[in-house]
Order: sequence, then structure tokens, then C-alpha cells
Amino acid sequence: MNVSRLRSPRITTAAVATAAALGLLTLSACSSDAAGKAADGRTKVIASFYPLEFLAKEIGGDHVSVTNLTKPGVEPHDLELTPRQTGSLSDAGAIVYLKGLQPAVDAAIKQSGNKHIADAASFTALEEHGTEVDGHHHSTGDNHSHSESEAGKDPHIWLDPVKYAEVAKGVNKTLAEADPEHRADFQKNTDALVKRLDGLNAKFADGLKNRASGTFITTHAAFGYLAERYGLTEEAISGLDPESEPSAARMKDLHQLAKDHHVSTVFFETIANPATANTLAKDLGVQTDVLDPLEGITDKSKGDDYFAVMESNLAALQKALGTK
Repeated sequence: MNVSRLRSPRITTAAVATAAALGLLTLSACSSDAAGKAADGRTKVIASFYPLEFLAKEIGGDHVSVTNLTKPGVEPHDLELTPRQTGSLSDAGAIVYLKGLQPAVDAAIKQSGNKHIADAASFTALEEHGTEVDGHHHSTGDNHSHSESEAGKDPHIWLDPVKYAEVAKGVNKTLAEADPEHRADFQKNTDALVKRLDGLNAKFADGLKNRASGTFITTHAAFGYLAERYGLTEEAISGLDPESEPSAARMKDLHQLAKDHHVSTVFFETIANPATANTLAKDLGVQTDVLDPLEGITDKSKGDDYFAVMESNLAALQKALGTK
């Protein structure tokens, strides 16, 4: 009995030491999560949808682990977050999103408490595209986007390479604040990306310069910034929301606009229902083609990344507008 009592404290001490070691490991793991690091040491970045995922990966390179909240094929505007996705925002090293595009994401980020947040909408000027007067659409010919869209700022800034480059610079700053150790690499990657975007801008400007028409019809008003940048006029079937239904008056307007501007193509997109676009094209006796708003990459996308799809969009516009 006495021997047992003498050994007991030694066993207890060992057990306490082991427990303490395990506790330190647990705290270490928690600290790693709190610092926004993945198990392999990379900074965890949460992106709200594809265009921002692309920027995070291009700028962050090997130093980041990027998770996209919006799965391929899902309409970003309609995204609903799972509890696990919501929780991941608090643990992330940085968040990259576009305020106003996805209400569920906006609400979750506000509650996350994360200190390193890149809001794409804060890095470039957002504008209103689409006009409605006295309940009817009026095309003003001012080289913008026209629809009977709801009032509000157009979020589709990534379809303008110049604005997208401005967003890239803002994302670079946020990643550098979240992971200052790799600031130089982030800057180098950003410079390379901006140079490619400058080249893409030049391709669009040159490729759309000599054209027979400057008007194109799309499923929804996603290409207002692109139209403005290159002196085109987008006539959208619906508004900024791709699921909104056009009125009979809007469809009548589009029939007349197509005749007045010799429209040869009605554009649709891969992740939205093309039924209305197909019906309009059939009524007008014109063809359909894809003009991708690049809200996500799927097997149906005409390219496997931002640049490939944008060049496919350029080729489609050149064909539709009769460039020389």
C-alpha cells in the first residue's frame, strides 16, 4: 500500500505532463487557424466567386490556399452559404469578395470579424447601367448598357480588363497585409497579371475598332462596362438579375432595335436559361452565340480560365458586329 502511494504521484505527474503537451499542441493548432494558415503553412483565402478566386490564385501563387464559396455552375447572385462556409470566413487569412453581388456573403462577412477583407467594389468605380423612363425602356445611344433593369450599381466590373486590373491591385494590398512575409512575391505576381490585362484591353480595343455595327443583344445586362470601354451599346433582354423576366414592351423594343441596328446575333450565357434568347433569335431570324459573363467556369465554358474565356468573348463579338 505504501509503495502504491509513493508511485501514485509519479504516475500523476507523467499524466499531467502528457496532458500539458497535448494541450500545447491543441493551442498551437488553434493559433495556426486563428492566424489564417492552412496545415501546409499557406495563407487561407476565401473568394466569393470565380473572378475573385482567379485573382487570389494569380496574385497569391504558391503562398495561398484559395477556396471558392460558389461552386461551378451555380449562379453567384443566388448563392446560399452552408454553416461550414459561414464558419470558414472567421478562420480565413483573407477574404476576397464583391459587396452587393451576393447578399448571403455580405451578411456572413459582416459577422465574421475577419480583419483582412478585400472588397472589389471599393477598388474601382461602380456605375449604373440600364435605363427606364415612365415605365418603358428608352435607348439613348450613349454607348452604355440598356435594359429595363432595376436601379442599382452594376457589379460586373471584371468584364472590363481595365477595371479588373484596378481590383487586382487592391487584392494585392490585402494579401500583403495578411501575409507580409510574401509581400514582394505578391507584388511581382500582380505586376505580371496587370501587364496581361493591359494586353487584353489592347486586343479588345484593336479587335473591335473597325466594325459594321456597335450594338449587341445579351441575355442580361452584364456587359455594360465592356460596352462603355470599347464604345459599344449593349441591349439586354433582362436586367442585372439574369433570372428576371422581360416585359412585353421590352421584347417589342428589342425587335425594333435589332432591325434598326442590323443585329445578327442574340447572345446567351452558359449558366442561365437560354429559352428567352432562343425565342427572340427565332422571331428575328438571327443566330445565337455564347457571350460568357464569366461568373464561373464549367465544362461548357469556351476556355478554362479568365483570359481564355475573354478572348472567346472577343471573337464572338467580332463575328456578331462584323469587324474587318
